[in-house]
Amino acid sequence: MPLLLSGRGFRQALEASGALALFAPLEGGAETRLLRRMRAAGYRAMITSARGLGDPEAYLLQAHGVRPPHLGHQSVGRGAAVGDVQRVMPQLGALLEGTAPILLWLLEGQVLSSAELASLVNLAQREPRLKLVVEMGGARALRWQPLQQLIAG
Repeated sequence: MPLLLSGRGFRQALEASGALALFAPLEGGAETRLLRRMRAAGYRAMITSARGLGDPEAYLLQAHGVRPPHLGHQSVGRGAAVGDVQRVMPQLGALLEGTAPILLWLLEGQVLSSAELASLVNLAQREPRLKLVVEMGGARALRWQPLQQLIAG
């Protein structure tokens, strides 16, 4: 298990491609070790779910509007039936400060469409400090491939 001891091969593949699709055993543990190795290598990391991501670029890098959930019968007098738009900060806002490389680890990436995956690849190519790992499902053994290859194939 030298891969899990150092994580060097994973880090080299991530730095070369910018975005990786990860397939991990369902019993877990391997991805946590890799994340710990990346943090030890100087990456500032954030883990989030891909569910409800919406527009990845706006959600991660720009201030964007969010409406509260519709809770049934509400007054339509002020803010329409769905409520006022609340402005929220980008999810990577605090991580973008400084010069350290940033790792965004997305769980449940299998729910993303190919267009959303392509936009994540483009985002990683435009932002040189940002590296992405998208968990795409389970496998018998830990494996990864560039996200660009997964979209193309």
